[in-house]
Amino acid sequence: MSSSPSSFVSSPIQSNMALFHPFLSHSTSLHHLPKTPRQPQPLKLLLSLSSPPHPLRPLIPTRKQLSTIKCSAVADIKPPARPLDEHQEEEEEEDHKVLVGPTSEADRRGERVVVDYDWTEEWYPLYLTQDIPDDAPLGLTVFDKQLVLYKDGSGELQCYQDRCPHRLAKLSEGQLIDGRLECLYHGWQFEAQGKCVKIPQLPADAKIPKSACLKTYEVRDSQGVVWVWMSQNTPPNPSKIPWFENFARPGFQDTSTTHELPYDHSILLENLMDPAHVPISHDRTDWSAKREDAQPLRFEVTERSDRGFAGWWGKTSDPSAKSFLRFEAPCSLQNNREIVDKDGEKHYFTGLFLCRPTGQGKSMLIVRFGGTKRSPLAKLFPVWYFHQNAGKVFEQDMGFLSSQNEVLMKEKVPTKELYLNLKSSDTWVAEYRRWMDKVGHGMPYHFGHSTISLPKEPAVVEHAPAGLVAGVSASLPAKGGIGSMHAPNLANRYFRHVVHCKICRNVVKAFQAWQKALTAFAVASTALAILVSGRQWKALLLVSAAISSAGVYACSAAIALNTTNFIRTHRRL
Repeated sequence: MSSSPSSFVSSPIQSNMALFHPFLSHSTSLHHLPKTPRQPQPLKLLLSLSSPPHPLRPLIPTRKQLSTIKCSAVADIKPPARPLDEHQEEEEEEDHKVLVGPTSEADRRGERVVVDYDWTEEWYPLYLTQDIPDDAPLGLTVFDKQLVLYKDGSGELQCYQDRCPHRLAKLSEGQLIDGRLECLYHGWQFEAQGKCVKIPQLPADAKIPKSACLKTYEVRDSQGVVWVWMSQNTPPNPSKIPWFENFARPGFQDTSTTHELPYDHSILLENLMDPAHVPISHDRTDWSAKREDAQPLRFEVTERSDRGFAGWWGKTSDPSAKSFLRFEAPCSLQNNREIVDKDGEKHYFTGLFLCRPTGQGKSMLIVRFGGTKRSPLAKLFPVWYFHQNAGKVFEQDMGFLSSQNEVLMKEKVPTKELYLNLKSSDTWVAEYRRWMDKVGHGMPYHFGHSTISLPKEPAVVEHAPAGLVAGVSASLPAKGGIGSMHAPNLANRYFRHVVHCKICRNVVKAFQAWQKALTAFAVASTALAILVSGRQWKALLLVSAAISSAGVYACSAAIALNTTNFIRTHRRL
């Protein structure tokens, strides 16, 4: 397995401080990574693309047609009425030199390769094991399937359909009583295997009906992540649970976070396998991304299978530095590096992204970055500092990606009609969308390179905040200007990350408690300074009040750092 975005650089301190950069930088030597052999499934079907995949597709110009149209302010874009002249043919040929072209003979012949695929016969990442609460159930979704996850009285994980069989109330809104999951509508209680063990409204001599049992889902804890098998018809296949080799190496340490995001998981994956955007979108977010470093990249696809693809990538200016990226179905992306230090010792670094689809226009991302070597200086920074930096990185992309989601839903055409994929930046993006062409028929919906099947539900579209009002509302603890820390508002960082993270949740609570205590002490010291007559006592009390006030400000700044949305400077009107 291997590959995903973040920034590990040659310097150990940069490797850790750039931990949540969406892509690994590549400034050091690299050696070939061992790869687990994969057996691709046999191709099942070849379908001609000569007929449109969607009969009601809007008539929009193709890339070939657009290449003949000069840029100008016109109301309508129409195909040219005459054949291409020699100059136009030369321009089109030049386009083909820089744009990603067909990758197989089937592509060149205009044929679609389709493979057996059922989205339910996969393991999906639900949650970081360390963040599962001990005293409350969790409501989670995979595509449109609603699940409830919790720890029972013996500490075992249980996962059910998030629906009480009585009157369809959400069990995730319930509570845990003696290790049992209780629906708060009428108090029905359930235990392991979804068995209903208590119905308060039943007579004492009545038996609980068997139909009161819940639909269960198999879950497994693997390498610190809880995975769920979504099929109700096929037994769980443990061999399909992803295994990440670097995370099992001696001395490997990682920093992991969870984020809810307002765009489709396929757009999220596409963004995470796009190293070209990092210097621009995340300029100076940490100490490695700089916009002046934007440049052409080189890519080498080494594996293609029914379950994904893998290959090397790096800067054209530094052929010796490469990273290895691997995408594997249904939603795992790794970016791995091996670095040999001056003593000849090999160190392993990984950026891992697990992207769970949570409905059209929504996704949940588990981010894990780590390595077998960590700078001692990085240990001086608290974990929550890296978490807030990760939140900043995702918010920097949020406006672009949510608007991209909106365009795809409005245009209703495959990505090859809309994207201009460059060979020097977008090779992985094109590979991913072509993979979607092969398996999309087995998913609830998909946006492929040449095919598309639209979702039934409209996308949830959210743009990055801008302007004075957005800045003020984003500075509040709830970050939506609604005045309550605990009122759900998915437009803000608190509910995208902090509610899912035990570390950041406890940090925010601790800073809030210190803020209140220091405020009270500052007020009391000021009042006493007014009342006492001795100069020395006045001075001492006033200094104490000033120090307490500084502490209040520091606590307020720390809370804001953990809970406030990132807003670009030029957007702060």
